[in-house]
Amino acid sequence: MHVIQIENISKTYGEHFSLRNISFSLEKGKIFSLLGPNGAGKTTLVKLMLNLIHQDAGNILINNTEANNKKSRLGVAFIPEKFNFFPFYTAYGVLEFFGTMKGVQADLLKPQIDSALKMLNIDELRNRKLSKMSKGQIQRVGLASILIGDNDLIILDEPFSGLDPIGMRDLKDIIKKLKEDGKTLFINSHILLEMEHLCDEVAILNRGELLFKGPVSEVLAKEKSLDDFFHKLINQDEQGSK
Repeated sequence: MHVIQIENISKTYGEHFSLRNISFSLEKGKIFSLLGPNGAGKTTLVKLMLNLIHQDAGNILINNTEANNKKSRLGVAFIPEKFNFFPFYTAYGVLEFFGTMKGVQADLLKPQIDSALKMLNIDELRNRKLSKMSKGQIQRVGLASILIGDNDLIILDEPFSGLDPIGMRDLKDIIKKLKEDGKTLFINSHILLEMEHLCDEVAILNRGELLFKGPVSEVLAKEKSLDDFFHKLINQDEQGSK
């Protein structure tokens, strides 16, 4: 079953193509990473998937529902690179808000919040306001929100940004656990080593065009690392455009 279907998507800003005729799909239960240099079009594609902006051509289906239909976002969790929320909310209050918005029953919500706080190692912050937290702690609160409710598709934009090594390890463990639970993860990242070890599949964008989409095993059959494969592919594309 395809959780995400990207069909001939193009998006321009003025005369500049941010995305040009992009097509690929993602199966349920996979960990997938969208890779590319700054300005490649990664964030634009995520915004299109979430219907925050609109494509010029093509179609996007989330769980067989068009992305411009609000029903497509049922069961979808998204965390931006920099999580922001009302500073007067406590960690517990943030997760309670997300749970209420997702329609989690009151008797189920508290155990979910308690579990999420412990999994992100921020249980001691449950009653602390965001205004009194570090950037890394706030990011952990945001990441904890993906564990609230029944989310089948989880979209993470640079999720390791702002995390210390312990936080990165905790997040990797959570991502692996979510996959074991049958969840699908779509990750925007530039940390190639982590994506090589975490992901089932990757796609590589450059200058708005899709250069590669396939399993990590295929990448490692061609090059000794995802990093080597990525840089070789990008360099070839840049040289070919000259």
